[in-house]
Amino acid sequence: MSQDTAIRIAVVEDDPAVAGTLEDMLLDEGYRVVLCPTGAALRAQLEEAPVDLILLDLNLPDGNGLALAGFVRATTAVPIIMLTGRGAEVDRIVGLELGADDYVVKPFSPREVAARIRAVLRRGRAPAALPPTVRRGYRFEGWTLDVDLRRLYTAEHAQVALTGGEFDLLHSIVSAAGRILTRNQLLDMTRSGSNDDVFDRTIDVLILRVRRKIEPNPHAPRLIVTERGLGYRFNAVVERFGFDDARPAGRE
Repeated sequence: MSQDTAIRIAVVEDDPAVAGTLEDMLLDEGYRVVLCPTGAALRAQLEEAPVDLILLDLNLPDGNGLALAGFVRATTAVPIIMLTGRGAEVDRIVGLELGADDYVVKPFSPREVAARIRAVLRRGRAPAALPPTVRRGYRFEGWTLDVDLRRLYTAEHAQVALTGGEFDLLHSIVSAAGRILTRNQLLDMTRSGSNDDVFDRTIDVLILRVRRKIEPNPHAPRLIVTERGLGYRFNAVVERFGFDDARPAGRE
């Protein structure tokens, strides 16, 4: 396997000795390795280029690995194998509930880690999920937004976690694709409140969070575009389906 096609694995581990052991094992197995000594380093890596699997130490110098696992799972379907302490049963349970695919207890055998990686990658190559049944919604750039169940699906039919505010924001802007929506309009559509100062912060934060979930590069957004001094515009062809055509355009 060439280096261009090799599976890329991020090792999120701040202990140089452990990270070095994992790196040597992964290279011997034919993987490409991205060393991330902190959670911030992993976030930067995911913004720059995707990886195929993450080995995640739950004890990081810049934050809780569980919170990082939750962030990763909310924004991508990349498999996660947690590296945990022997007595950290609660962390392992919480991590699995957050969406981690497996865990390895320290101290570990490199051969065990290699075996678990192969098992997780095999599961990841299982047949794709069946398309969800969506009665009313929108399709854009491979995404499907279900307005009845308030769910967002990827092109591979995986559900992406959205908070209530994130769904309302995305629904509002997608249903008005091509039009510039001011912050006041978005405030009214998402029912976020009436104080302009609070509103400015709330809408901008929601925009940032939604961009992280649907944009290929959140730092150079091409779907949710900022119109300086005016507001935001959804810049994609949107297919609207399942609605009563007699209904007015906009939010249903």
